Amino acid sequence: MTTALRAPELPPATHVPEHPTVRQRGAGWLYAATTTNPPTGHVDRAAKWIVLTRLAVVPMTLFAGLVAGLLAVREPGFSWGDLGLALVGIIGAHVANNLMNDLFDTEVGQDTAAYPRAMYAPHPILSGLTTRRQLAVTALAVNVADLVIMVVLAVLRGWPVLAFAIGGFALSYAYTAPPLRLKKRGLGELDVLVTWGPLMVAGTYFSATGHLPWQVWLAAMPYALLCTTVLMGKHTDKTPYDAPLGIRTLPVLLGRERSLAATRGLIAGFYVLVVLTVALRALPWTALLALGAVPLARKVWGALSRPAPAERPANFPVWPLWYAAVCFVHVRLAGALLVGGLVVSAIVGPHLGLRPF
Repeated sequence: MTTALRAPELPPATHVPEHPTVRQRGAGWLYAATTTNPPTGHVDRAAKWIVLTRLAVVPMTLFAGLVAGLLAVREPGFSWGDLGLALVGIIGAHVANNLMNDLFDTEVGQDTAAYPRAMYAPHPILSGLTTRRQLAVTALAVNVADLVIMVVLAVLRGWPVLAFAIGGFALSYAYTAPPLRLKKRGLGELDVLVTWGPLMVAGTYFSATGHLPWQVWLAAMPYALLCTTVLMGKHTDKTPYDAPLGIRTLPVLLGRERSLAATRGLIAGFYVLVVLTVALRALPWTALLALGAVPLARKVWGALSRPAPAERPANFPVWPLWYAAVCFVHVRLAGALLVGGLVVSAIVGPHLGLRPF
């Protein structure tokens, strides 16, 4: 079971020679984009920034935006251009969040060479890949670009765009930045639940259509649970490091066993909510395609019921993260199947006279 979970997510290390071919360069980018680690050998500028921005986890945000966009595509007022802007905006917000987290956690002394952030992937500052100033300037530039997108969409769609965007930025900033540091106070998991659910899905839907039916709020919740499992797994992995530093994430407060039980509950809750939202017509019936991930969910459930390996498994670049990687494999498949079901609805629905709600 361990091998089955590991292989799709964590490919063997890729070596890029000093003078790579286009194919070798692309293989290096793909490795960086799937493991958060650079390839061995030559690391070009693109591979470097794929690692620094943690692009490997950005598909979580893309899926959230696609859930919203596919629900909106046949609705009155829908605009492909506005949807595209919103997708760029939320992906930019995720990238900026990753950069700011590394910046602020370094500033407050949390990120050190002995902390997991510098173990599972090169830390932007501590590894020497970039400087504090470069990281801050890049985060500022991405946030400014998002500000421009927010203003354009607010002009096109109205003031609620401001509420979604400002709310998302506030939660992103407060996640690690003083004085709130929500992660340190056991509120980081709730932050992720709200951000990857109501804020991203409902905000993207409104940006694409200019209106927001109540069903969208409910439709946002299954995927929000999925994303929260990854953070629960990550914080469970980091509990031995966080607890001594006084970083009271939810898994630190709950303890390992209860945290893993809660994570299993979130996985089960995803499938229950998918069925419920379909029954309430908040999601089209084709969203039940997500149930195709149940066999993998059973394996992940088993992994979440046992202790993590005592030592780093072979070809496992994101160690000491274990539960986070296991949960991410599930999110990737279940999220893709959910989006796939919505694609089918968007294509076939009009021919059958069906609407998502």
